Amino acid sequence: MQVLSNNTSPSANGLTNPLDGLIPDEVYVVLEEHRLLSEKGVRDYQIRQKFRHYRENSVPAYDAIENLREEYPYLQFDTIRKIVYKLNGKR
Repeated sequence: MQVLSNNTSPSANGLTNPLDGLIPDEVYVVLEEHRLLSEKGVRDYQIRQKFRHYRENSVPAYDAIENLREEYPYLQFDTIRKIVYKLNGKR
């Protein structure tokens, strides 16, 4: 099974766009240069994308969350569960 990486290809100035597919590299660079991105928000987006990828590949939700815990060891199971199911924010 293919696992999504944390990084995409670097842009011209060396930054990687973890929001590739959502915003173009040029927009990401401008937002990052002006510190308009939330690191936590970007991390949560990446976690949700990886969770969806696992689920699309028939990985049970529990196992997908455990796999994400291995990648983000500082987050607890319930924290990742809340991120992927967006229980901590409005939809």
